[in-house]
Amino acid sequence: MTRYAVEPDTAVPHSKSRGSHLRVHYKHCREIAHHIKGMPVVKAQKFLDDVLAFKAIVPFTRHTGGIGRKAMAKQSKSAGDKGRWPVKATAVVKDLLSNAVANGETKGLDIEKLFISHAQCNRAPPGRRRTYRAHGRIGKYASQPAHIELILEEKKEGVEKADDVDGEGARGKKITRKMAAKKRFVKIGGGTD
Repeated sequence: MTRYAVEPDTAVPHSKSRGSHLRVHYKHCREIAHHIKGMPVVKAQKFLDDVLAFKAIVPFTRHTGGIGRKAMAKQSKSAGDKGRWPVKATAVVKDLLSNAVANGETKGLDIEKLFISHAQCNRAPPGRRRTYRAHGRIGKYASQPAHIELILEEKKEGVEKADDVDGEGARGKKITRKMAAKKRFVKIGGGTD
């Protein structure tokens, strides 16, 4: 069994999926993973399908050097207007996500409640090749592969707020520390207030 960067609590139902030494650009994978983290699984799958169909764009927020500006990138809530449609990396992430969903189904999780709690991408060792330069020199020609890992968890049920009888607390009148101290104070003697 391989180690993940985050080990979720065993009490929380979850499913995992990972890929190592994947021959897709690390920078593309990082931006995709950053964008889909926290999304419900169904929404993330639709987003990845839309990227493959060029209907949605992956916003690039960190690795932005030389990335062109796109009007479509403004639709997401991320900073800037730079984005791309990295087809190969998107297909790989989509396959990993579907694998994690299948693992969740095997464990008996409800697919509708699953969301991506952890999505991480790390650089893998570069694949080294050579290119031939002027004047008989040789230069490096390296690929930048990636390790990707996903962890899915079920959304917890929301808890209803309790009714506040005294009118104090979240919805009622705010009480300062001084007022709370006055209420705790016990009067001794018969002086006037």
